[in-house]
Amino acid sequence: MSGFLGVLQRELRLNLSGGGEVLTLVLFFIIVGAIVPFAIGPDQVLLASIAPGIIWIAAFLAMLLGLDRLFRPDRDDGTLALYRLADMSMAGVVAAKVIAHWLTTALPLIIASPFLAMILAMDGPTFARTALSLLLGTPALAAFGAFGAAVTVAIRRGGLLAPILIAPLCVPVLIFGVGAIAPLGGPDQASSAMLFLAALSLMALALSPFAAALAIDWGEE
Repeated sequence: MSGFLGVLQRELRLNLSGGGEVLTLVLFFIIVGAIVPFAIGPDQVLLASIAPGIIWIAAFLAMLLGLDRLFRPDRDDGTLALYRLADMSMAGVVAAKVIAHWLTTALPLIIASPFLAMILAMDGPTFARTALSLLLGTPALAAFGAFGAAVTVAIRRGGLLAPILIAPLCVPVLIFGVGAIAPLGGPDQASSAMLFLAALSLMALALSPFAAALAIDWGEE
């Protein structure tokens, strides 16, 4: 447990001292969402109806920006090799990295989402559902992203390939995320979508550390 907490603290410290990377992700998230109204025009009704999808797409794209720094810097400086020789399992190291990745990418986006909600003319109840869906669904995006980063860590310019690999895995998260905010079938469908989001996140968090650890071991052999 002390080893897990040590890796988590190290990852948080490195991510937060990365020269404004967290701020860059937040600004990218807001800019992506803010560009859409210029393309749609002044129709606030239309803008509010598609705002949930815009916020989820913006969050997904922003989280892709941080994938390349999950494992590649550790591989370049030899830290990843030391992790493989440590008493702690590689799956535990990956789990700590996933948690740190979510805390320094997804959580700032959720905190910044009220600004984007105001730009997109979203009402209060819809924004509350949006924040809850992001809180439940973004852990799955972080877990899938860690798997993609692990698969491509040994590949030159693998950071360009990882988003392509994980995009199909993230589609269900986006579908249920939007469905939980703007359901077509009423409150029951929204509740079901929220439950599916939570289930996807739990499943991804449970399986991705082992899958990513296996991918790293294969890539380093």
